[in-house]
Amino acid sequence: MGSSLSRSLDLPSLDGVDTLAQELALLQDKGKRQIAFLGSRHVPVVAIHLVELIARSLAQEGHSLITSGSQGVNAAVIRGVLDVDPALLTVLLPQSLDRQTPEIRAQLESVLHLVEKADNDDLPLPMASSLCNQEIITRCDQLICFAFHDSETLLTSCKSAEDLGKVVSLMFFD
Repeated sequence: MGSSLSRSLDLPSLDGVDTLAQELALLQDKGKRQIAFLGSRHVPVVAIHLVELIARSLAQEGHSLITSGSQGVNAAVIRGVLDVDPALLTVLLPQSLDRQTPEIRAQLESVLHLVEKADNDDLPLPMASSLCNQEIITRCDQLICFAFHDSETLLTSCKSAEDLGKVVSLMFFD
């Protein structure tokens, strides 16, 4: 009768348990969050509509969104939030407004909370973008990132956000 109840079980790794608990808590939290969006400039058209829909939905829930000011994912976020409530949007530019493309400058005219980084005008754009992404991450509670598997700057930004304890949702186009 002395059968042993203890036996070896192949339990899943507990590494992701804290992250999962944190993500579930955020989903259940009815409070308003500061959500950052980062992403590629080169995005499939269907994905652009999805990003815009997600941004619009989060703004309709009353969350504040923060992004940068380039084409692709950032432009879709800007359009989505501006359609709902411009006061919920903050855009951090990696360089001054003068360094942005004419299409983006036209879109940014409607942004109430626009932060320019003219001090970075002498830096190469990838370096200025990386610094901008880091500042965006420090200002947010959660990061949503749309990237390709070879988007080094974005993947580095996601890793940095995770290291700071931010909830990161990373979605790949490829």
